[in-house]
Amino acid sequence: MANVTPSNSSGDPTEHYDTVVEAWDHLLGEDLHYGYFRVGDESLIHATDALTNEMLSLAQLDAGLEVLDIGCGTGKAGCRIASEHQCQVIGVSPSSACVGRASALSESLGLSTTAQFQHGNGTQLQFDDHSFDRVWVMESSHLMDDKLALLSECSRVLKPGGRMVLCDVMLQAKLSLPQVISRRDEFLILKDAFGRAKMETLSFYQDQLEGHQLHVEHARDISRETLATFGHWRTNAQNNRVRVERHIGKTASRRFLASCDVLESLWLEGIMGYGIVAAYKAA
Repeated sequence: MANVTPSNSSGDPTEHYDTVVEAWDHLLGEDLHYGYFRVGDESLIHATDALTNEMLSLAQLDAGLEVLDIGCGTGKAGCRIASEHQCQVIGVSPSSACVGRASALSESLGLSTTAQFQHGNGTQLQFDDHSFDRVWVMESSHLMDDKLALLSECSRVLKPGGRMVLCDVMLQAKLSLPQVISRRDEFLILKDAFGRAKMETLSFYQDQLEGHQLHVEHARDISRETLATFGHWRTNAQNNRVRVERHIGKTASRRFLASCDVLESLWLEGIMGYGIVAAYKAA
């Protein structure tokens, strides 16, 4: 999702990635994203693989396709797309730490010519129009303030007939000002633990994708399937406390644990959740 950060940080997501990405392996698991729990008792690694599988199924990949991975994280999904589906992948991230780790992973897997990673911002892409057959946005859109610019850029660089897939943390409904005020302390905990984020609803993505000439083919709330993630993160934080504290300190480690409780509560109360969307650009 994002990262754990000291409370005196600006909360900027990129700063978080650069500062604490080494701790995430111990907190979020090696995929660094939510899990998709069909049954509920799966291991976290099985569930995070399952979420990637959901995205892969919706992406409808074929060998030779050119794929843009926006917010590539540490490159695991991009490398999997390149190796398993024989696609040409370019991943972008504003985080130097993530680009470095993703590039190292690609090199170690012998994929340096098919999975390449570079600095980039999803709201200001440095690619020509109609450059990619697929655009992949996995759990990074909530870190971008300007969602309309993100979706506009996705549409612009996508070839006619291409597909976009996106999954992320989302609001279940727009919050009123009194709701925001009443949950202020909880949202501050999340900001301390995961950095500054801006979430929208699933219907927002559906409406705005259609407004950017991307026709929504699939949109689904998977909040129920992702709920068990927080229990696994909590267990990871407790079991790996010493290693986590070595990277981010005791205070940030405690904040992360508190954030798991907050997120679980927001999920159960229907305030926040998780969505997945697939859309295509008309040929």
